[in-house]
Amino acid sequence: MGETLVRRVQDGDREAFETLIVEHHRRLFVLAHGILRDPHAAEDATQQAFIDIWRKIGSLRQPAAFEPWSYKLLVRVCYREAKRQRATTHALQPHDLDVASGFDPIGAIVDRDRLERAFVRLSVDQRTVVAMRYLLDMTPEHIADTLDISRPTVYSRLRRSLTAMRAALEADEREGAPTLDEREATG
Repeated sequence: MGETLVRRVQDGDREAFETLIVEHHRRLFVLAHGILRDPHAAEDATQQAFIDIWRKIGSLRQPAAFEPWSYKLLVRVCYREAKRQRATTHALQPHDLDVASGFDPIGAIVDRDRLERAFVRLSVDQRTVVAMRYLLDMTPEHIADTLDISRPTVYSRLRRSLTAMRAALEADEREGAPTLDEREATG
């Protein structure tokens, strides 16, 4: 159905486009949020990407390549947005937490905050490959094809990203942020 749907959109079918939006909104939003780290900016970027998709879908030669093509358009929008404003973290909302029996919500907030601070220190290029790899579960080969970069570049960005995040987390620990073990010992 995917290729047929894309062809219908290429022919100007607005209902098919609405279906396409419904089918792809979540994945595009997840990637945008992974890159921009702000839900409002991510939603704006996703909407702009859909506008770009509608305007440029006629240039898509292979309807089967819609998904990576749509990611490329979204990543370009996110890069423009990231250049316009510095990366900011979003405030955690209570509904963001998964509360289960024995779950330490304060510890989860501290851990999530530390991870978020480490993540936003990454460059936009690094956040993009990390989001594609770990939020969308894309293979490095798929990421390389989508971003028009080499596989070694993907692997390099992933490695550097994880190293940078690890270093940021370790720096936080040295500065006195409580670790999970310390919270468990006092709690």
